[in-house]
Amino acid sequence: MSIRKARLSDSEAIHKLVNYYAKKGLMLARSRSSIYENIRNYSVMEIDGEVVGIGALSILWLDLAEIRTLAVKESLSGQGIGKKLVEHFIQEAKDLGLNKVFTLTYKTEFFQKCGFNVISKDHMPHKIWKDCLNCPKFPNCDEVLMSIEIETK
Repeated sequence: MSIRKARLSDSEAIHKLVNYYAKKGLMLARSRSSIYENIRNYSVMEIDGEVVGIGALSILWLDLAEIRTLAVKESLSGQGIGKKLVEHFIQEAKDLGLNKVFTLTYKTEFFQKCGFNVISKDHMPHKIWKDCLNCPKFPNCDEVLMSIEIETK
């Protein structure tokens, strides 16, 4: 089991995993074009050469990033893959000198176990809502905003 930065050759596996959960209404769908454009933000978890978990760390501001598109192959859910990806992204944010990471999620219990806290959507800058404009649930978002403060050196 290893985590690495995504490569363009991973884009089909990313697309398949994201859109599997998007069809269930659990995350936003992503086009292949969007995945290609943002491939540098993605990391993947591999087991024996197979992509089994994905996610992205998207930097939005000098001190703010978002963990997005976090997904684990359903048959491997509950085995710590998602948590390891979140820890990876928090370390990546820390290495970049970021103070805060947030996520919009339906999986509040999972993110609470990872150290995130529920916060009011009013506390975030408007810049974070750019993807919301394309969401079919806009403006009635039912995702929960959660964040974690990071101690940087």
